[in-house]
Amino acid sequence: MTTRKDGTAAGLAGLAGLIADETRAACLLALLDGRAWTAGELARHAGVAASTLSEHLGKLVAGGVLAEERQGRHRYVRLADARVAQIVEDLAAQVAPDAGAGRPRTLREASAGSAMARGRTCYDHLAGRLGIAVTDALTARGLLSATGEPEGRAGVESPWGSRRVSEAGRGAARRPEGSSTVGLSPPAGAPGKRTSENGDTGFTLTDAGLAWFDTAGIRLDRKGRRPLARACLDWTERRPHLAGVAGAALCRHALDAGWCVRIGSERAVKVTAEGEHALSRLLGIEAAALR
Repeated sequence: MTTRKDGTAAGLAGLAGLIADETRAACLLALLDGRAWTAGELARHAGVAASTLSEHLGKLVAGGVLAEERQGRHRYVRLADARVAQIVEDLAAQVAPDAGAGRPRTLREASAGSAMARGRTCYDHLAGRLGIAVTDALTARGLLSATGEPEGRAGVESPWGSRRVSEAGRGAARRPEGSSTVGLSPPAGAPGKRTSENGDTGFTLTDAGLAWFDTAGIRLDRKGRRPLARACLDWTERRPHLAGVAGAALCRHALDAGWCVRIGSERAVKVTAEGEHALSRLLGIEAAALR
């Protein structure tokens, strides 16, 4: 029996083939910090020779997964865009946090893992217990509302679909006992209605939420195609945190304003004393939940 070849199936197989290599997967996970890395840095991170890593990067760039920039002798690569980051994060969320890792071999490994679980960047938004705490607080205050299945895959166009990529602690908010958290509708009487979105992305900002971002001095770019708010499944907490334009803007503001600082060589972030005060004042998040 002859079967007509399906272009989508071929594209999906190509994407899977690019990711289905441990060295390339390690590079993609490292690049979820949203920054550009040199080939040498990635080679050391993945534990392979520079020449070997160069071959892997060539495949990822050619496949549209990574974007490449050259400055003098240095070759920098980064994830092509937020859609690629979402694919990587969604796939990572399907793997148990300790799968294949075993127990940490050193105190340094244990500390790094703990820091990543406490708070990290997921490409350009906050994740880990920090990301969940912020998402819960926004939801409890009626600033963010669930719109459908709380997962990271809603409303996404794969770069291997109709077009190729071309552009380079839970319960942390102060809230009454029994009130809603992420995945449930805001409490009855919560201010504001839902803002319109392109399709069901899991989360949406209410009118009160838009006003909150404006009052906090966090600018939202609403001109692009990216969803204003989107649910992204957190791979350590196994619950959705806020992504999309709003998630990226909040993360950028937190880093720029000194609410959070990057620590270590991976994606971990730590909330500063100034950040604890700001998040308590603006969202009612207990400082203890951020440590």
